[in-house]
Amino acid sequence: MRTLIVTFLLFFSSVSFAQKKLIILGDSITEGYGVSKEAAYPAIFEKKLHDAGKKEWTIVNAGVSGSTTASGISRMKWLFKTKPDVVFLALGANDGLRGLKVEESQKNLATAIEYAQKEKVQVILGGLYMPPNYGKDYTDKFAKMYEDLAKRYKLTFIPFILDKVAGNPKYNLADGIHPNEEGHKIIADTIFNALKGKL
Repeated sequence: MRTLIVTFLLFFSSVSFAQKKLIILGDSITEGYGVSKEAAYPAIFEKKLHDAGKKEWTIVNAGVSGSTTASGISRMKWLFKTKPDVVFLALGANDGLRGLKVEESQKNLATAIEYAQKEKVQVILGGLYMPPNYGKDYTDKFAKMYEDLAKRYKLTFIPFILDKVAGNPKYNLADGIHPNEEGHKIIADTIFNALKGKL
């Protein structure tokens, strides 16, 4: 009987009752274009969380190359079938690079955020900047878009997820847009440092 009880306790002590899921909804940067899935920042971020003792977290890489903010709501509805606890919105780079209207991008992100909040899923917003060659007016409006959304919906906000990476050839592939493996490590550090006390 004692052996049975010990076995029972060992079994249940090995089962986590508090598994949590965070989905990173992004584009080719999140997907890890040009690097292996294991070298992309979502996988590195998950490892950093586990190393910090937060082993209950599973990070889902939901990056799709070419995605714009317009895809956010439909993808979110599909992904939410897996019942995540948190969604990290990292969309908008392709909107900016295509010169799409900031007002439309903001409306798309707002729709996705409102849906997530209605579904009781915590939203973390990852901001992005546009290169200066897009003009000061556009780049300022683009950066302010994320700030306004974070303030309006009271979101946990990382102003620039590509901090120290964007524009630095040392941390990007030859295309100058997508991070290399070293760049992804820096992105993971930025996100981990911003969220380690909030997850």
